[in-house]
Amino acid sequence: MRWDAIGTLTCPIAQSLSVVGDRWTLLILRDAFLGARRFDHLQTSLRCSPHVLSTRLAKLVRHGVLERRPYQRRPTRYEYRLTEKGLDLYPVIIGLRGWGDRWFGDGHETPVRLFHKHCGHETMPALTCSACGERLDARAVRPLLDTEGRDPS
Repeated sequence: MRWDAIGTLTCPIAQSLSVVGDRWTLLILRDAFLGARRFDHLQTSLRCSPHVLSTRLAKLVRHGVLERRPYQRRPTRYEYRLTEKGLDLYPVIIGLRGWGDRWFGDGHETPVRLFHKHCGHETMPALTCSACGERLDARAVRPLLDTEGRDPS
């Protein structure tokens, strides 16, 4: 199967990868979650070519992950803001960050610390069970492929 056809699979992971599955796109999303909105700021941060950046931004806008909003007239300039669909990618970015901290960290703290806006404490987001609240990892979950379209429970 060709990479550009991966979005036609019925697998939600494959469909998601067809939108956000390249390194530049994930780095754009990382910067968007850190507050970057303007093309020049993203280009300075990422150090990628303007063509690569504009192509990836256009794709994210086309798929409703980012929206383009004018912030200046004469000449018209745009900023890119995360949509609800884009904001829903936060666990993916945080998950990659946690994995990178664990497996590629050199013992130093990451340059970005996270603070919970509600309580003010520093936090490290964690995946938890929606029913009981216990922390989840691959060993704590039993996947069941529903091949007949039935409720697996």
